[in-house]
Amino acid sequence: MKQVGIIGASGYTGAELLRLIAGHPNLELQVATGETQAGIPIRDLYPSLSAPYPTANFDSYAPEIVDGLDLVFCALPHGISQSIIPDIHQIVGHVVDLGSDYRLEDPTLYTEWYGMEHSSPELLSDFVYGLPELFRNDIKGASLIAATGCNAAAAIFALAPFVHSQAIESEAMIVDLITGVSGAGRPPKEHTSFCAVDGNITPYELLTHRHTPEIEQALTTFSGYSASVLFTPHLAPMDRGIIATCYGRTTQEMSTDEALHQLHTFYEDEPFFIVDERPPSTKSTLGANTVHLTARVDERTGMLVTISTLDNLVKGASGMAIQNANLALDLEETIGLPTIGLYP
Repeated sequence: MKQVGIIGASGYTGAELLRLIAGHPNLELQVATGETQAGIPIRDLYPSLSAPYPTANFDSYAPEIVDGLDLVFCALPHGISQSIIPDIHQIVGHVVDLGSDYRLEDPTLYTEWYGMEHSSPELLSDFVYGLPELFRNDIKGASLIAATGCNAAAAIFALAPFVHSQAIESEAMIVDLITGVSGAGRPPKEHTSFCAVDGNITPYELLTHRHTPEIEQALTTFSGYSASVLFTPHLAPMDRGIIATCYGRTTQEMSTDEALHQLHTFYEDEPFFIVDERPPSTKSTLGANTVHLTARVDERTGMLVTISTLDNLVKGASGMAIQNANLALDLEETIGLPTIGLYP
């Protein structure tokens, strides 16, 4: 049994980690910190977790609390992991960071896209990018893993097969994405209140969304071809879920059947992927670590449309983190991860 901890367990991704760890046969939770909730029973904040954690409280963080653990998950807002991981990465076996602090290889991109200098750039090169379907061999046994962002994952999964095969122009891709409100985190915000969200769809961070360089970096690294995307996210009145509709101009004659065949061939050995002619929906991934995909080619305009859906809190965050942890700890990659969604 591997001993694990969560730093930042009181947020939505932390709560999802608590749920998944409770059902994982090889992971045992030892620490769950939550600074704003320290000392409060987990079941009081999340009654849904009462059965697996009837007496456990959220802890206050200190480096020594995780000393000797096999693996620690960091589920923290951007910028916080940078102040914590330098203190713990040598006293724990593995670290999986769910935040964006160590995803980008170039520290200057943090200044450009996040508006702040990176406080521990010397560690950036020690992290591997935690997207198992593209970088599985790098993740196996890795001590420092930066798990992929939810929006970035949805876009990358849809585009990677076609960028890799050079079926589309990789330097002129468009990503239109719709995401649920839980992606903004648990703390209340003006734009995520019920009255702001209900019956409303809003685009946000036009031309400046922080996942843009992450998408480009992952596609470029994986394919070897320079990738550039125009990324526009939209907030929708749903708890969770992401659907990414991506566009690229084809470089050769290609039919819809050929595009679907490319998707199917690319992901045929991946246990969490469903490629189908039917258009995917966010509901089909609810609560599961699955990705649903489809594709179309509009021969009239010479454009490819490729669409992916996933649950932003499972495959987009905590499920992705567990999948990375399984690889790092030399466990079966799929263990403890649900593939059956909730419906209705």
